[in-house]
Parts: sequence; structure tokens; C-alpha cells
Amino acid sequence: MTSAKSQTLVARIERFAIAGSFTISRGAKTEAVTVVAEISRGPFVGRGECVPYPRYGETPEATIAAILALRDAVTEGLDRQALQVAMPPGAARNALDCALVDIEAKCQACRAWEVLGRREPKPCTTAYTISLGSPEAMAEATAKAAHRPLLKIKLGGEGDPERIAAVRKTAPRAELIVDANEAWTPSNLAQNLAACAAAGVTLVEQPLPAGNDGMLAQIRRPITVCADESVHDRASLAALRDRYDAVNIKLDKTGGLTEALALADSAQALGFDIMVGCMVATSLSMAPAMLLTPQARFVDLDGPLLLAHDRDHGLRYDEAHVYPPDTVLWG
Repeated sequence: MTSAKSQTLVARIERFAIAGSFTISRGAKTEAVTVVAEISRGPFVGRGECVPYPRYGETPEATIAAILALRDAVTEGLDRQALQVAMPPGAARNALDCALVDIEAKCQACRAWEVLGRREPKPCTTAYTISLGSPEAMAEATAKAAHRPLLKIKLGGEGDPERIAAVRKTAPRAELIVDANEAWTPSNLAQNLAACAAAGVTLVEQPLPAGNDGMLAQIRRPITVCADESVHDRASLAALRDRYDAVNIKLDKTGGLTEALALADSAQALGFDIMVGCMVATSLSMAPAMLLTPQARFVDLDGPLLLAHDRDHGLRYDEAHVYPPDTVLWG
């Protein structure tokens, strides 16, 4: 077996056009900008992809710099456990962590879930996202996806009761989950939750801004409320127990698959439902997250479906189902 001390590390920025545009409460974008880390060991190459997120002060350039700052450590055999100490949670650590899992699996000639001692992921139903817009525009977009069993609806504050009512009318049989992306306020929280409950919504993500969500502990929650921006890694769990019923685990927030799996175990032990989420990115970002799906009540790994074109050898999507990755992609 090739020694881990002969590893080399490279990283690069990649851009993928979005089909149309993707709009949430914080704005719209027309391309997904990702950073890919590659670790080579002999004939094997392990890859990990991340999405730097401006919400957390991340940029592609700073992410590249953070990854390459560990080039010497990777050459000397940095492993996943040491990585958790060497870097804080975030996009850069995610790319490196997933690349290390991938290279471990390839060098051991086994699958990533075997390396990590987890259950093998199976095909599962993923949500499909409807971008924020006017009630009429969202109804039109929903009509094209109404056959899907699970839709994720982006909301944005003012006018949300009208938006969710229009979506429900257009997709009467789909299960609906909602993502407010921190756009609600204490003054409209009850009204918007009631509108979602009336529309038969199953779950709402992050209705209030992270750090200003204490009101969620003071009201009766008519539907499941899920933390997204309020949860990053295990250290953030304790403060959420009286405010949220579920947590959305994204590898770019946890800083990779290693911490994401530990977070899922801890969250389940505390009674939280698990949602597996993603940024708009390619199948290389989704593939490691598939290892969380056996624990998840909700799977939201539709990022590649929102792109004009995915990368080569991407995940297989069969209508609403997403399938585990082939080894040529990851793991």
C-alpha cells in the first residue's frame, strides 16, 4: 500500500451554470461556485467539493488559501482526526475531509461507508426546490414539479401566506417542506406558521435569524421547526433543544462528513429529527452526504438538479429518487 506520507494536495475553483436562476430570501444567483480539493496517493486520487458561503464570510479565494495552507501537513500524512483540530468547521475543511475519506476508500479498495463503519446508503427520495418568487411565479414553477412527492418551498417574509397557499393549490398531493432562510420576524412568525400549517406543510426551516430565534421556545409550534443556520456542529446543539424539533445537517457547515456523522448521532440521541441538506453544487458535493441518508427523516440533495449541467459521472437521479455514488465519482 502506498504510504500516506507520499500524498500531494491541489485545489481549484470550478463554476457551474444554474438552470435559470436560484432565488432565496438573501438574493438570487445564476452560477454555483465550488472549490475542489484533490489528494493524490500513488495511482489514487481522492476528491472533495465544497461551496464557500458568503453568509459565513467565506469566499472561494479564501477557501483555496485555507486548503493549501495545509499542503505540507497533507504531504506528511494528515488524517481526518488531525484535520478536525487543524481547521475550524466550514467549507474548506469539508473539501479536505471528503477528499481524505475518498482516498482512504480507494487505497483500501472498499466503499466509504465501510471505511467509516456506517450503513450502506440506499436510493431515497429527495426534495426538489422551488425558488422564491411571486405567488404566481411559484405556482407556475410548482406545476412543473407537482408530480414529485416532496417539494421544498423557498419563502421570504412578506407575502408568504399567499405564496404557500398558491403552491399547495398547484401541488395538492405533494409533501411540502418550507425554508424561510431567516426571513421571518417575531411579529409575523405566528401568522406564517399558521399559514404553513393550514397548507399542510410538514416542516419549516430556520424561520427566524440565527442568534435571534429565542421566540421559538416561547410559542406553540404547530409544525416541525428545523434549525439550519442555527446549527453547525455538535457544539451548537445544546442551545437548540427548546427551540427546534429537527436539524438540517450540511457538510459545508459541519466541516465535512466526519463531523456530520457525529452530529447526526448526537442529534438523534437528543431527540431531533434529521434533515440532510445541501448547497447548490454538483454531485461531488452530494455524494458524501448520501452516507447520512439512512438516519434522515428528510433528504434534500437536489443541488445538481438545479444546474444547467452536472459534472461527469454524477449521481443518478430517477425522478424523485437519488442513488448512492459510483466509485468513479466518490467513495
